[in-house]
Amino acid sequence: MREILRQGVANLNLSLTGTQLSAFEDYASELIAWNRRVNLTRIVKPDEIAVRHFLDSLAIRVVLPPNSPAFSLIDVGSGAGFPGVPLKIACPEIQLTLLEATSKKVAFLQHLIEVLKLTGVTILAVRAEDAGRQPDLRERYDVAVARAVAALPVLAEYTLPLVKVGGTFIAQKGSDSASEIEAATPALTVLGGQLDRVLPVTIPRLDAPRHLLVINKVKPTPHKYPRRPGMPAKRPIQ
Repeated sequence: MREILRQGVANLNLSLTGTQLSAFEDYASELIAWNRRVNLTRIVKPDEIAVRHFLDSLAIRVVLPPNSPAFSLIDVGSGAGFPGVPLKIACPEIQLTLLEATSKKVAFLQHLIEVLKLTGVTILAVRAEDAGRQPDLRERYDVAVARAVAALPVLAEYTLPLVKVGGTFIAQKGSDSASEIEAATPALTVLGGQLDRVLPVTIPRLDAPRHLLVINKVKPTPHKYPRRPGMPAKRPIQ
């Protein structure tokens, strides 16, 4: 795993220290151990974890703001911590919030943060629709990220209410990003987002195509959004 990560981040023009590589090894060990009791992921082989979880998450680093000054990042629908925790390991300056509503995954995240001794991490056990309506969370974050959570029109309603004006929402998508962008254009307009760019990224040892959709928050989200839990997925903005 260590060599896969070392070579993979070099191909992404990144680097990891020995301490960071050890943290990723510990992360993988905890994920495998917990997954025997709790269904967190179908990817359980160390080399596949390194590629499909860790390197795939770290690819986002190429479009994040510079490390200094520190910035706030919320990972919406974090699951077992992807992409937020790998980004935090690689960039300790990030003020990270992990948003996850499933209790068994929240328990894993709490355990993981303790084991890895990560600081500057907040875990919120709440649905995205509810989080976006809380005054202390709404339009607070510099960056929101999400990985394989929902179709882009739905994902935009989950994330953009949490991003401050001038901030950025970054979505990880596969090969069909163009059609998703077209379908999401009305939602982005309504919610205050504007597509900045679509960046194809190559994940070493991963054949599947990846694209980073970088969406800027250009105006405040209307107060009626996000709608109540379940509505964004049931009736996406069109």
